[in-house]
Amino acid sequence: METFYYLATPDTSTFEGITMKTRLAVGGLLAAVLIVTPLLAHHSFSAEFDGTKPTQLKGVVTKIEWANPHVYFYIDVKGDDGKVENWGCETAGPGGLLRRGWKRDSLKVGDQVTVNGYRAKDGSKLVDARHITLPDGRRIFGGTPGDGGPDDPSAKKPGA
Repeated sequence: METFYYLATPDTSTFEGITMKTRLAVGGLLAAVLIVTPLLAHHSFSAEFDGTKPTQLKGVVTKIEWANPHVYFYIDVKGDDGKVENWGCETAGPGGLLRRGWKRDSLKVGDQVTVNGYRAKDGSKLVDARHITLPDGRRIFGGTPGDGGPDDPSAKKPGA
């Protein structure tokens, strides 16, 4: 005669001693962490850049990365010693740039640009590109409004 074994079905209100209420709370917490984590990756100006180190760079665009949370472009800059160095330039995200009049083709590889910004605190060849003078002469704000950096157009003016 054959013997059949039946697997017991766990109680639907608990799973290994964890109540449904606890599972929902843990699931909600996990969802909150997954939503908030990308927001933490977005930093304020002062977290990465030094507002006391203004820099002006003139160079030729070598690469453009049009993606969230920031658009980056890279330029070859000739130093005082004649050596060419590649600098990274961080701007606002694509949406912010589009609202300020940028288009995906406003900046092209090979364009000569002037970047006014602030150096990275870690001394790397990275600047927060606050103002970019495009090849056609237009000067566009490239910073992220509300980031607390210099020339932030959303900052409250004294007496306002």
